[in-house]
Amino acid sequence: MSKPAIGFIGLGLMGGNMVENLQKKGYKLTVMDLNKDAVATCVARGASTASSAKELAASVDIVMLCLTTSAIVEKVVYGEDGILAGIKAGAVLVDFGTSIPTSTHKIGADLAKKGAGMIDAPLGRTPAHAKDGLLNIMAAGDTETFNKVKPVLQDQGENVFYLGGLGAGHTTKLINNFVGMTTVCAMSQAFAIADRAGVDRQQLFDIMSTGPSSSPFMKFCKHYAVDNVSDLGFSLANANKDLGYFLKMVEDLGSESKIARGSSADLQAAFDAGMGNGNVPEIFDYYRTLGK
Repeated sequence: MSKPAIGFIGLGLMGGNMVENLQKKGYKLTVMDLNKDAVATCVARGASTASSAKELAASVDIVMLCLTTSAIVEKVVYGEDGILAGIKAGAVLVDFGTSIPTSTHKIGADLAKKGAGMIDAPLGRTPAHAKDGLLNIMAAGDTETFNKVKPVLQDQGENVFYLGGLGAGHTTKLINNFVGMTTVCAMSQAFAIADRAGVDRQQLFDIMSTGPSSSPFMKFCKHYAVDNVSDLGFSLANANKDLGYFLKMVEDLGSESKIARGSSADLQAAFDAGMGNGNVPEIFDYYRTLGK
C-alpha cells in the first residue's frame, strides 16, 4: 500500500525531528511553521509547503500538529483559513501536543461533523528520540481511526500505547506530568532546605537515593542542585503550562488538587522571576532564595 500524505504543522525541536524521521521513511510531507528556516530545512529534504492550514488540510490524508498550547491548536483548527475549513472526509487530525481534554473533545466533535477523525497522541521522550522514531506515544480516539494511523505512529514511536476514547491520551499525559513536575518541585525544594539548614546536598542525595524516594527525576534535580548540570530538557515554562492544564482538567472533572496548586504557584512565581526558559530543575534557584 502507498503511504498516506501527511501535513505537519509545528516544526520546533520535537516536530522538526519528527518530520525528518518521516521523510527518511519515505512519507510525502507538506509542512507549515512561523519559523521560515525550519520550513526551509524540511523543503530542502523534499517537503512541500502550504499558504494556510486550510490548504494544507485539503491536500493530505493525515494532519499532524506539534504545537505548544491548546489556544494555538484551536486557532489553527478554527481560523478562517484553518484545518476545519479544509479537511477532507475520511482524513485524520493527530494532535501530538499537550492539550486540555475538553478542548480535544470539542475539536473531535466538530471534525466528526465533516466526516474526519481525530487522535490525541501526546509524546514522551526527547527530540533525539523523535529523530530516530523512538518516541513514546499515548494515543487515543475511536478504534477505527486509531487503526487508520497506527502504522504511521509506529514509524514515529518505539512504544505506541492505545488508551481508548478521544481525550484519554491528553488526560494521561497531564497526569504523568503532574507526577513528574511535582516531584521535581519537591526534590528541588528539599535540596534548597538542606542547603539552608547546613546539610550537605550530596549527602542528602546519597541517603535518599538508597530508599524508595529514588527516581530519575530525583537524579535530574541532583544533577542541577549538586553538580550544576542542567540536563532535563523540559522548560520551566512548559512545566508551568502543563500543571495549569492539569488543574483545569481536575476542575472540569469536579475535583481539586492542592498538591498541584502548590507546585503550580511555585512554578508561576519562578516563571514571573524570569526563569521560564531554564530547565525545570532550575527552580532550585528560586527555592534557594525564597524568603531571603
